[in-house]
Amino acid sequence: MAKPTTARPGSFIIALGDGGSPEVFTAPCGFTSKAFNFTRNLAEVNIPDCDDPDAPDWLGRDVVSLSASVSGSGVLAAESIETWLAAVNTTASVNVTVTVTYTTGVLTMTGAMQIESFGVSAEQGQKVSVDVSMQSDGEMTVGWTPL
Repeated sequence: MAKPTTARPGSFIIALGDGGSPEVFTAPCGFTSKAFNFTRNLAEVNIPDCDDPDAPDWLGRDVVSLSASVSGSGVLAAESIETWLAAVNTTASVNVTVTVTYTTGVLTMTGAMQIESFGVSAEQGQKVSVDVSMQSDGEMTVGWTPL
């Protein structure tokens, strides 16, 4: 059996745009854990068995809407504070690009996102940490570019 092509954690990059023209994207330093998730909101309907009305219905589902989220946590690096403050101190969406680079290609997810939460915490004996959550604000574009 052939082994899968995988990517190292450092090849998974979450970068925030600065809103400039041309826009410059910066990956805040410090994340030790990060995630990108797609969500489909579904509508459900019971589908009856016309030949056997007493049989249990099967559920049919249709996609109503799509959403994406990004989350990350780790240490709060001083080098990233200005990037985070620029994104948090606005009611406007921030352009975000998420990339995962493999030896065979690059997976890219881009779009506008709202910073849902930005938390800073500390525990005795540990570094100050950050926990961030972002939610899509409109369509996210997903693409695969083979190398």
